[in-house]
Amino acid sequence: MSESAVVEPLRSGGRRRRGAAVGERAESAASRLSSPWASGIAIVIAILWTVPSFGLLVTSFRPQVELSRSGWWLGLTGPFTLDNYEAALSGSGGLGKFFINSIVITLPAVLIPIAIALLAAYAFAWIEFPGRNVLFVAIFALQVVPIQVALVPLLKAYNQAGIGGSFWTVWISHAMFGLPLAIFLLHNFMKDIPPALVEAARVDGAGHVKIFFQVLLPLLVPAIASFGIFQFLWVWNDLLVGLTFTNTESRPITVAIAELAGSRGGQWHLLTAGAFISMIVPIVVFIALQRYFVRGLLAGSVKG
Repeated sequence: MSESAVVEPLRSGGRRRRGAAVGERAESAASRLSSPWASGIAIVIAILWTVPSFGLLVTSFRPQVELSRSGWWLGLTGPFTLDNYEAALSGSGGLGKFFINSIVITLPAVLIPIAIALLAAYAFAWIEFPGRNVLFVAIFALQVVPIQVALVPLLKAYNQAGIGGSFWTVWISHAMFGLPLAIFLLHNFMKDIPPALVEAARVDGAGHVKIFFQVLLPLLVPAIASFGIFQFLWVWNDLLVGLTFTNTESRPITVAIAELAGSRGGQWHLLTAGAFISMIVPIVVFIALQRYFVRGLLAGSVKG
């Protein structure tokens, strides 16, 4: 009997045992997560998380004179008004312009790191070059560097380059801060793609460009959407970067709401309306792309 005839059954048997072990662990985890205790805890957490937001929503629709008379839980039956939102957007709050600024800031700050990270992840996953593993570990380690450490050096560099206070400063900063996670996430997803697909494309004469755009890119939609959601929420809700690098004309809505809270603390009915104005776009984006979110985050987590 040949050596291959002996080794192959052993390998197949080992694969079956590993597959069975993975299946048993998955079933055990599913049973624990679906137990009555786990469901009860999840419901309690959901209620505790939702009640303050619901109270804020009710408050944003209540007339200003009613806010000082009773709590939001006593105003569930009305009266309700849109005056708070009108004042927050175009009246004394003036958040409409800064809402547009947040859109202008967020879209490039999401697309730029995705475009760069896709190319870098492909290189780390499928191109052999000296120092590849060391460089990948170094990029991954950048995730633990606090953003606050880089703010002052970046601010000086932007001012010296003559772009201080413009949208470019926020785009570049968010792209740099988001690249380590983007490269790591997309690299893990690419490594899960069967190498046979790439090898078959190479046999057919495809180069790196054709393999990237025609073979891999269509399969990377879940990972791209997952990081896109994460980066979008991070950039849209960011206060520190926007407060540090923007000027009066380019500030995002988060900075405007923070200044509204500092200068008009007594008119907090505008703050409740402004908070929900800033939440509309992230909620829509997350609901639209949530089916990709978990798939992208779990990429590379169950390798056998």
